[in-house]
Amino acid sequence: MEFLENRTYDEIRIGDQASLVRTLELKDIQLFAAMSGDINPAHLDPEYAKSTMFQEVIAHGMWGGALISTVLGTQLPGPGTIYLSQSLQFSKPVTLGDTLTVTVTAARKYEHHHNVIFDCRCVNQHGVVVISGTAEVIAPTQKIKRPRLALPEVRITDMTSQYRRLIAMAEKPEPISMAVVHPCDRESLLGAVEAARANLIVPVLVGPRNKIEAVARAEGIDLAPYRIVDAPHSHAAAHIAVGMARDGDVEALMKGSLHTDELMGEVVAPESGLRTGRRISHVFIMDVPTYPRMLMITDAAINIDPTLEDKVDIVQNAIDLAHVLKVADPKVAILSAVETVTPKLRSTLEAAALCKMADRGQITGGVLDGPLAFDNAVSMVAAKTKGVVSAVAGRADILLVPDLEAGNMVAKQLEYLADAQAAGIVLGARVPIVLTSRADNVQTRLASCAVALLLARHGGNSPGAADAQK
Repeated sequence: MEFLENRTYDEIRIGDQASLVRTLELKDIQLFAAMSGDINPAHLDPEYAKSTMFQEVIAHGMWGGALISTVLGTQLPGPGTIYLSQSLQFSKPVTLGDTLTVTVTAARKYEHHHNVIFDCRCVNQHGVVVISGTAEVIAPTQKIKRPRLALPEVRITDMTSQYRRLIAMAEKPEPISMAVVHPCDRESLLGAVEAARANLIVPVLVGPRNKIEAVARAEGIDLAPYRIVDAPHSHAAAHIAVGMARDGDVEALMKGSLHTDELMGEVVAPESGLRTGRRISHVFIMDVPTYPRMLMITDAAINIDPTLEDKVDIVQNAIDLAHVLKVADPKVAILSAVETVTPKLRSTLEAAALCKMADRGQITGGVLDGPLAFDNAVSMVAAKTKGVVSAVAGRADILLVPDLEAGNMVAKQLEYLADAQAAGIVLGARVPIVLTSRADNVQTRLASCAVALLLARHGGNSPGAADAQK
């Protein structure tokens, strides 16, 4: 076991030195920014950094200062050291890939308080001094030897990189008119307003005017730019909003503070709803920090126990959506508990049937494989370990789940255990429908609206809308 052992005040001699060597990596800058809150674009934004005098991203100055603290606290004097003051001059920038040698040298000692002043220097790989100065500490008077503690592994992840790409894709098309159904709580009203400010939607607020205005007053929201359609209650709001979509007054719907069943009941109503020749289905569009691509999960919100016939439409809806989102030849993993076809598991039989239907052109535009267990669908290591040879395994874009329960569990586990973000959209109706959750943050709501905008501007409506109405 390695130990940290200090040098006491009495052991320190003038001229004693200690040093460490560290190479600056991007994760060092990101970690320092996350810890300190210093998000100066000179450190984090390569495009902006090109316009500065250094013409590239540079480290925070105090990153080097922290390395000096590391030497003082772990080597000389080491454990038991109390930092009193530091004076530094930053003479040259530290850029990505630079290797610093950080050295502290005992310069003066003061017996009365056991203070020691150290000269400090950080020199880069070219021998150029980038930081210099002094530090004053109270040196320990007792000998300390402690086990060197292992640091936890830190992983740098970008929580919303896929969503930012979606929102960027939606910057050029004109915003769509969207009926926001019963936006009578903070989250649903703010979500609509933020999407409007991002130029994604032109919201039409459908619900009890007095409740909507009360929420706006409480949150300091100016409703003057937005149209309000008064409705006495949530059921009436759903009925009116669906009618507006059916008549072409709005191009999309967004769920507010009402139950999903209440809105979808109006959407699927035989005579007055928005059904088409396609089965209506839902897709979670997941931004999973630990997965290298956008992940779509279907259906985890609408179809409880879909039949094989239902799944044909569900998977085709998802494939068509993937094309709208610029995913060419999306890879569809048909999930089950195992990778082999067995009559005891209906999901494996349906997976085999769906793959054969794709071979026969009954499902088009994607690459299907299944049955696949979840680990094989998202991990090439797991697939290779189990001997699964597949063009889909380990690189799935779409996960087709056996039923709503399984899909909901997969999506919620990714959200709460893997820090994933979960946007959502309903497909197969005449217009895209955004189903929000009270737990959705602003980025998730904007991503959902961006998807609705891209769908509405691609061929006019959501997948399946061009089919004959049932």
